[in-house]
Amino acid sequence: MNRRDFLSFAGGAVALSVIPMNLSAEDYRKSKPSVWEAHTIDDATKAMYGVKDVIQSDEVKLSVPKINSSGGAVPVKFGTTLDAKTIALFQDANPESAVAVYDVNIYDVKKYEAKIKMGASGTIMVLVEGTDGRIYMNKVTTEVAAGGCEG
Repeated sequence: MNRRDFLSFAGGAVALSVIPMNLSAEDYRKSKPSVWEAHTIDDATKAMYGVKDVIQSDEVKLSVPKINSSGGAVPVKFGTTLDAKTIALFQDANPESAVAVYDVNIYDVKKYEAKIKMGASGTIMVLVEGTDGRIYMNKVTTEVAAGGCEG
């Protein structure tokens, strides 16, 4: 084997070794449609995770401004230091409560930022399904100035 062939082979092997083995994610809109049709946070969490005790945890981080000038783009920062299977974001100001669900693994950096629409003041909640099977959460209440999503 000449040097050029060896370097091409070695480079390809290194590239393949850093690609995650499991690149598939579950489409929760198809597998759990009732999550996306739920009108309350409680109904959405039950549809997503079943009936489980939820544990308030400081390891689930959630940052939202207390007062927002417009409901058209409420900034939300959230994440966790827990070993997790999924991280889900919910709110109770709009007709449907579910905002997003992320599949995660031990190699993911579990920090997210999103801007969500809110038609009125309400509660935002993050739920983390731990690898231990428990559900952890944190929630905050935020106010939207008059005008809601219309600004």
